[in-house]
Amino acid sequence: MNGNFYENERVALFIDGANLYSAARALGFDIDYRRLLKVFRDKGRLVRAYYYTALVEDQEYSPIRPLIDWLDYNGYTMVTKPTKEFTDAMGRRKIKGNMDIELAIDVLEMAEHLDHVILFSGDGDFRRLVEAVQRRGLRVSVVSTIKSSPPMVADELRRQADDFIELAELAPLIARNPSERAARPAVAASNGHREADYADSPPAEQLMRSA
Repeated sequence: MNGNFYENERVALFIDGANLYSAARALGFDIDYRRLLKVFRDKGRLVRAYYYTALVEDQEYSPIRPLIDWLDYNGYTMVTKPTKEFTDAMGRRKIKGNMDIELAIDVLEMAEHLDHVILFSGDGDFRRLVEAVQRRGLRVSVVSTIKSSPPMVADELRRQADDFIELAELAPLIARNPSERAARPAVAASNGHREADYADSPPAEQLMRSA
């Protein structure tokens, strides 16, 4: 994996769930969030791993709920909010679930406790956030991909970051192996979900892709 890490630096992950899901899908793989956490724990002193996603309200069952529960019980700090429904100028029903403000606030509030921010997003709106954090003396790595068609990372964000970690090169370390899931016993967790249930959930993130 490309990117520069130092053994004793304090690291935090900030994962834009919908953006990362879209990038991984564009590259044709699913993420094993257990493996992802281990990769960055091995790179430095992992202080926190935040995962941001919006939730569709008024549904009897949210397909992303098992993923949220699993992440919450397995080392991630979940940040969620309800989606908003609106009708565009063409009369089409749209779902909005943008988490940019929540992510930006958390990065700025955590900055004094960190040395290195790992941003899992290709959204160009984060360029100013990256610049602001760098002025506080932190390094920022952006995780996304330029190998999809079209590229999933904005050029201005990639240029602003101290390091760009290509998701396609990270994939061998964090990709979920479908055969492993099929062979793994369904162990009930304390929240009532099976250990592997989270693997079925990410398609709900696709709903947020246009948010």
